[in-house]
Amino acid sequence: MTGSKKDNYYAILMAGGVGSRFWPASKASNPKQFIDILGAGETLFQTTFKRLSKIIPSENIYVLTNARYVDMVKEQVPQIKEDQIVPEPEMRNTAPSILLGALKIYKKNPKALTVVAPSDHWIKEEDEFISALQQAFDSVENEDRLVTLGIEPTEPNTGYGYIKYDKENKEDLKKVDAFTEKPGKKKAEQFIEAGNYAWNAGIFIWSAKFIIENFKEHLPDSYKVLNKGESIWNTKDEKQFLEENYKLAANISIDYGIMEKSDSVYVIPVSFDWSDLGTWSSVKTELPSDDEENTAINCRLLSEDSENNIVSTIDKKIVVLKGLSDYIVVEDKDILMIVPKSEEQEIKQLREKVMKDFGEDLG
Repeated sequence: MTGSKKDNYYAILMAGGVGSRFWPASKASNPKQFIDILGAGETLFQTTFKRLSKIIPSENIYVLTNARYVDMVKEQVPQIKEDQIVPEPEMRNTAPSILLGALKIYKKNPKALTVVAPSDHWIKEEDEFISALQQAFDSVENEDRLVTLGIEPTEPNTGYGYIKYDKENKEDLKKVDAFTEKPGKKKAEQFIEAGNYAWNAGIFIWSAKFIIENFKEHLPDSYKVLNKGESIWNTKDEKQFLEENYKLAANISIDYGIMEKSDSVYVIPVSFDWSDLGTWSSVKTELPSDDEENTAINCRLLSEDSENNIVSTIDKKIVVLKGLSDYIVVEDKDILMIVPKSEEQEIKQLREKVMKDFGEDLG
């Protein structure tokens, strides 16, 4: 590949979320993407940055994050430069942050081809991911397309959105018919049976120019608000402009705001092992278990008459379990949480109660 072609590759790495379903290990002060949730020796953010650097020059990777996480980003990827970190003045949804990233990148390089990727997902077969990303870059280089990578479903999972695509198309790149919200069990089973649905992984590829045109068409008010900053992108005046104007952009996801409205959306179905690590149970499937199906993260576990537990501590603590099964046990420096796995969806609410009763800083 010639140097010049690769120089047009950019990434917008989304790193502003809180990861509240991983509380108390993940808190607003130290969220999921910046911790070693899998006990792998590096954080999800570091892994994702490294993975994207295999195909994108590392100086072209922009990190969109919350203002409070800027120091964490610098600490975890020391080679990153100040102008690659884009702090959102406040939490909005994905559409405004993607538009902001696209406008900044377009100003820098009007030929830019961009991948938007979450910073907290786990991908085992990195080479397959890189090859799918290369295919997507090639497909948007000379054609006006919004491309997404869709994960071939392995089960009727109800925790993901689904992408329906044109069944008749035998090409790798398939026209998207519809985006579907997280389905119920029965519907998910029908999707799997139909054979033309993929999980929505939230990984998007397009030219900066074309996504900006789509904002102009489908979210014109947000485009007008942020495009007023055209003359000051990538300068010291950008921060103040965003503090005054960013909150005026629509609080909407890229899926609702653009992808569901545009008729230029395509998907490349891929089969590499992927997880959005959305829950403690999804972490369990990515890690080894002992003979009793207990999964120990950052701890040393002694268990008797105990099975199917997920145990996460800090500092390789020794944990002794006797007569406890099907529980999630998570310890951080301030909090110990013990919750039945069947009530995993309650963790968000438990976090809110703790914040209310014991202090906002604990969430």
